[in-house]
Amino acid sequence: MKQEIKVPAVGESITEATIGSWTKKSGDFVKRNEVLMLLETDKASVEVVAENDGVLTINPGCEAGAVVQIGAIVATLDTDAKPAAGAAAPAAETAKAAAPASAPAGAAAMPAAAGKDASAHLSPAVNRIVNEKGLDPSAIQGTGKDGRLTKGDVLEAQPGTKPAAPKAAPASAPAGAAALPAAAGAASKQGDKKLVPMTTIRKRISEKLKEAQNTAALLTTFNEVDMGKVMELRSKYKDKFKEKYGVNLGFNGFFVKAVVEALKDFPAVNAWINGTDIEYHNYYNIGIAVSTEKGLMVPNVKDADMLSLAGIELAIRDLAAKGRDGKITPNDLGGGTFSITNGGVFGSLLSTPILNFPQSAILGLHKIQDRPMAINGKVEIRPMMYLALTYDHRIIDGKEAVSFLVKIKELVEDPERLLLEV
Repeated sequence: MKQEIKVPAVGESITEATIGSWTKKSGDFVKRNEVLMLLETDKASVEVVAENDGVLTINPGCEAGAVVQIGAIVATLDTDAKPAAGAAAPAAETAKAAAPASAPAGAAAMPAAAGKDASAHLSPAVNRIVNEKGLDPSAIQGTGKDGRLTKGDVLEAQPGTKPAAPKAAPASAPAGAAALPAAAGAASKQGDKKLVPMTTIRKRISEKLKEAQNTAALLTTFNEVDMGKVMELRSKYKDKFKEKYGVNLGFNGFFVKAVVEALKDFPAVNAWINGTDIEYHNYYNIGIAVSTEKGLMVPNVKDADMLSLAGIELAIRDLAAKGRDGKITPNDLGGGTFSITNGGVFGSLLSTPILNFPQSAILGLHKIQDRPMAINGKVEIRPMMYLALTYDHRIIDGKEAVSFLVKIKELVEDPERLLLEV
């Protein structure tokens, strides 16, 4: 029986997707629940798995990189077909058979065997990075089991890497001639470039950021917050917090709590323009910017006002893990009303974040740095962080924006009041 493999619906308003990679090829026998391909949408990556055992046939025009419509038939699975003889041979036996007769014991597992053997067994995550960076898997030395490529191997590899080949000097070259073409070699690299198509997610990121820039009246206001009391509280209770809740006590949770309280006082910051109307939201879905291999994503902590500090930290941890593993879903990314981005984790001291459109404001956090501050007429060294609020001046007035940021500052500088919600 031939079973059609269709592009699944992956979220509202999404009408097409890009085939990021196939983990199987035509003629391969696949087992039920094995990953067949990775789809890239404008919001997230989605794995498509086999619903039954069978032999895969990929339809023409549905190779990696092809843009396909939701519901399109991209392949078929012959559930009556049986695996070819020898197809299920263990990988170790295959590697052993491929080793030269004169190779010493264990040679099949040496990194030198990485080459094309390794490229034939790429995991979905590794295959995705290889396609995105335009890498040649056979040119990368694998450090995994049996010389296979790991995620770390391909992340460190540079596009355009070519297999090393010995260079022989011409037979008629005079002594020392092999060292002469250095300048020529440098000159030959001029114009050495490679065009790699943007992924669907990267295209969508660029479209949304440009839409925000072209549509909203962007303005940024700044303040600074003394992180001393939060750091003391965190240092005092972080071990007990981790022991009880199974998650680290970070700084983001305090800022999410402060943002929610500030949004209650300034509802326009939790709203956006919808045509000629202002759309107010009586819920608080706080987006947390997550840097992933595919680019910046902003999944949301849903109903953050209903969560404790531990609940917020657990939600942020889970979203960050899903981002690293490529498991963020359209549902995670949809429905946000306000966003937070933390450039401080990369060392940023100050920045002007751009809106996560159509939202009307975004809070930028930065590096905590000891600075001399005037406290009650005396100079003290305090752990300070700059805050930046970028907002849409069409809906939020300067007074509201400044007051909103001051409210966050006051709450973070007095964490007891924040946690008691008074």
